Amino acid sequence: MDIFADGTKIIMFIGVMAFMVSIITEVLKKWEWLDRKVPTQLLTIFLSVILCPLSYIAMMVYSKQVIDWFTFFASFLAAFVVAMVAMDGWERVKELASRFIDYGGK
Repeated sequence: MDIFADGTKIIMFIGVMAFMVSIITEVLKKWEWLDRKVPTQLLTIFLSVILCPLSYIAMMVYSKQVIDWFTFFASFLAAFVVAMVAMDGWERVKELASRFIDYGGK
């Protein structure tokens, strides 16, 4: 298990999913009735929670790999990170990571 390769794949997944969620959110915001009824942040979270696990399942089926319950659950948890990146960008994620992860710089 190469931790750097896995980390790169995770960051790539989050980036691609955040881009897709942002695009779909912007398209759906053009519908006035939806924009009046559903707040943008709630729509972003909803899209992330739906699209991340579905994308994970599609990726596993395409690559003919086994879908484990814990990786499926991890894709559900990653959906909230994807929503945060789609709403606030990478700066907020970087700020939270620096707050909770000690990089040995102190």
